Amino acid sequence: MAERKPKVVGFCCERHGMDAAVLSARSGKQLDVSVRIVQVPCTGRVDGIHLLKAFEDGADAVFVLGCLEKNCYYDTGSIEGRKRVDYVKQMLTEVGIEKERLEMFNAASSNAWAFPDAVSKMVDIAKKLGPIDGGVKQ
Repeated sequence: MAERKPKVVGFCCERHGMDAAVLSARSGKQLDVSVRIVQVPCTGRVDGIHLLKAFEDGADAVFVLGCLEKNCYYDTGSIEGRKRVDYVKQMLTEVGIEKERLEMFNAASSNAWAFPDAVSKMVDIAKKLGPIDGGVKQ
């Protein structure tokens, strides 16, 4: 029986995050994982409910990939996104889910390695921790 591929959801800002993902794909990087990319205008617009919903819908790991904090297109969007990720990590811990399943990454548009590195890190975590029993209930 084939090993189950971890389900990973990545919220990528339409600027630097998506640019890194597209550049990675154009460079021929293949990922052996089920990754669902959600393009967002800015990581500062990713609400905690979006992150929790990804887990509820079966994600084993979730990440947010946005601009570099000092180079955010919307000035403080990446900083706000990180605050939300940190808050949701705290919530996950309180309900007994490993906070490592959620992470924030930053990249410049030219960082083709940033997207596959984020995916690889989250896949490794998902494999190590296994599926979430029962998912996240709101």
